[in-house]
Formats: sequence, structure tokens, C-alpha cells
Amino acid sequence: MNGLLDKLFGSIGEVTEVVTVVDFYQYIKGVEYLICIAFFIIFPMFYRYIHQRPNVAGKK
Repeated sequence: MNGLLDKLFGSIGEVTEVVTVVDFYQYIKGVEYLICIAFFIIFPMFYRYIHQRPNVAGKK
């Protein structure tokens, strides 16, 4: 499992050579999916942080 994660994190940001238009489209689609997943994880956390209620004195 660690080898798989090392390979994944090692390939992030790596420039890959694409030969055909189909290869290019699949590469861009994969990057787009990763961006969408990151957005769907980060945005709800950011929204909760922005819209949290302020602490009232005497209450926790």
C-alpha cells in the first residue's frame, strides 16, 4: 500500500508525454476529476469555517 501511495504522490505534478489527442483528453479528464474531488472536500469545510457561529460569553 505504501508503494502505491509513493507512486501516486511522486507522479503528482509530473509532466507526462501524450502522443495522441485521445491520450491528451484522458489525461486532462483525470486532472479535472482530481480538481473536482478536491473542491468537493475543501469547499464544505471552508463554508463551515466561514459560517460558524461566534462563541457567546459563558457558553461553550
